[in-house]
Amino acid sequence: MYTFDQKTYDCPFDCFISIIKGKWRTSLLLALADGPLFFAQLQRQMPGISAKVLAENLHVFERNGLVRRQVYDRVPPAVEYGLTDRGNKLISIMESINGWMDDV
Repeated sequence: MYTFDQKTYDCPFDCFISIIKGKWRTSLLLALADGPLFFAQLQRQMPGISAKVLAENLHVFERNGLVRRQVYDRVPPAVEYGLTDRGNKLISIMESINGWMDDV
């Protein structure tokens, strides 16, 4: 059994698809692949994404152990997001799929 976002899947590929399915999810993961970014930096790297949708996707990834959130105590408050080890493993898988697609 495989779980993502409180849903259980029998097939690991179905679970994988649920992780990356969505207009902004792969773009968000790839934006974080080179290192942690603050919320505003992420939003600038993803033109067209609303703050609400970005926050929702970050929350889903954080809740499922793909993204970590670091809050800096300053004025104004700053929040930085980065991939966890699990998130970095997912990037490796996505890069492998990208390489495979080049051969298709």
